[in-house]
Amino acid sequence: MTGPYLIFARAVAIAIVLAAAPLFAANMVLNNYAVSQARSEMEGMGQRHIQRAEEAISDTVTVLQRLDRDDVQTCETGDRLIYQKLVAEMGMIDALGLVDASGRRMCIVPDIELTGDAILPSVRPDGPLVGIGMLDREYLGARAAVISWDLRDGTRLFAEVTPAVIASDPGPDYLLSYRRSELHLGDNLFWYGVGGYNSAATNPDDTIVVSIWSQNYPLRATVIAPRSAAIQVVQPLKVVAFLAFVGMAVLFVAISVWFSWRPETEANDEFVAAIKNGEFIPYYQPVIDIETGKLRGCEVLMRWKRPNGDVISPGQFMSYAESRGHIYDMTRHIMTQSCEEMGQFYSERPDLKLSINLFAGHFLDREIISDIKGAFENSNISFQQIVVEVTERHPLSDLDLARKIIAELQALGVRVALDDVGTGHGGMAYLQKLGIDIIKVDKMFIDTIGTDDNTSTIVDSLVELADNLGMGIIAEGVETEEQVQRLLELGVTAAQGYRFAPPMPAREYLAYAEDLEEKEREAERLAAEAEAASRAAAGSAMEGAAA
Repeated sequence: MTGPYLIFARAVAIAIVLAAAPLFAANMVLNNYAVSQARSEMEGMGQRHIQRAEEAISDTVTVLQRLDRDDVQTCETGDRLIYQKLVAEMGMIDALGLVDASGRRMCIVPDIELTGDAILPSVRPDGPLVGIGMLDREYLGARAAVISWDLRDGTRLFAEVTPAVIASDPGPDYLLSYRRSELHLGDNLFWYGVGGYNSAATNPDDTIVVSIWSQNYPLRATVIAPRSAAIQVVQPLKVVAFLAFVGMAVLFVAISVWFSWRPETEANDEFVAAIKNGEFIPYYQPVIDIETGKLRGCEVLMRWKRPNGDVISPGQFMSYAESRGHIYDMTRHIMTQSCEEMGQFYSERPDLKLSINLFAGHFLDREIISDIKGAFENSNISFQQIVVEVTERHPLSDLDLARKIIAELQALGVRVALDDVGTGHGGMAYLQKLGIDIIKVDKMFIDTIGTDDNTSTIVDSLVELADNLGMGIIAEGVETEEQVQRLLELGVTAAQGYRFAPPMPAREYLAYAEDLEEKEREAERLAAEAEAASRAAAGSAMEGAAA
């Protein structure tokens, strides 16, 4: 029996060696990736601090320059009225006024008691036109800044910038709990700080430090975080890697089964055959107006219906389809089939929308424009009824090209929605650069909207942002009536999710839509009867009174 046991032991030993080497390499790669990603995120955080500070300074200096240019340079009543008007209009400015050569306030609007304390250094003959200093007043870790403009007569106009302008806390969640961000004016004049991490108490080798300098002003943003905060992000991947390599060792010992090593071409051939056989079909999930209960349209989702009747969700095949380039044929097929199934229904209801999901590869060339024209140009569904969704989860490699493609689609009448907002790579850059028409709030925020104040704040901010930019907003993954009520309170009026209906095949979706219309007609009929009865009762009451 020694022989078989020895062979088995050797097989196990070889398997462990073969699995341990890539496991070690994977850990190193994941650690380096996590640190690199964290450093990139921290640089972005620092850049955003610098950007907010530069904007606050530049906008304030512009105001002071304009006052100087318009000869508004005194503490007289007329000039004070102008200061008061500007303070009311400029949300970032708390106060305006003049200081003398020693930096003491001569007057200030709004009026406060003048203490005689200097808020700026004494004026110097060779001093700069613009001066920047800090006050003791704080808000959320930020100090109020004071910015001056030298009038060259011994006096200076000054503006006190509200701390709220600079008190931001950007960055991903996994860093926010551990990092320390600071903004300094010059080398050591503290302006803003957030977070409690102290790098001095730890090993410098275990700390990531990023410093960003402004190109326009003496501003420096510093972001500090422990390496452990970055590495924790890849811990689940390390567990997956460990399990994968354990599986590899078992495979080496047990030889595996046929499905583990069958040629990739065979699997690919099966996938291509499924596309040709029309096994990838559209499912439709309704989008509902939660104020009125009316149907606004639907999102088209892809399902793989196997010949045996099994329906496979996209999570099991979409990554493969995208990586192999099959997604283009699949998307064209889904658009064409949706047009055939929904054309008549949508032609009679021009207000309904049909949302088609695209992926990052669709924005690498103009072929998607031809695909959409080919599917809908001569169909019963107009371009104005089409919405294309681009997800934030996967980065767009060429934003400029993507913007041009989106502009061409919008010129046709197609609207563009940003899906999975708040979960991926693009963030505000996508909203700023891509000309998005609609924001779709991801399910991860909706799940905790009634129990987590931070989530409500985020959704509230997205609603305000959408209003300010003239965009629509849709909540995804709504599952409870409590979520519906909270969304209404926050100003969201459109939603989709299992609270209303799951994704469903065409026949069920059309039946669902017609049922909603029937309920709407019934409600209108009952309302009309109630109004008629009310008028009749009122008439009877008037006749009785007349008698």
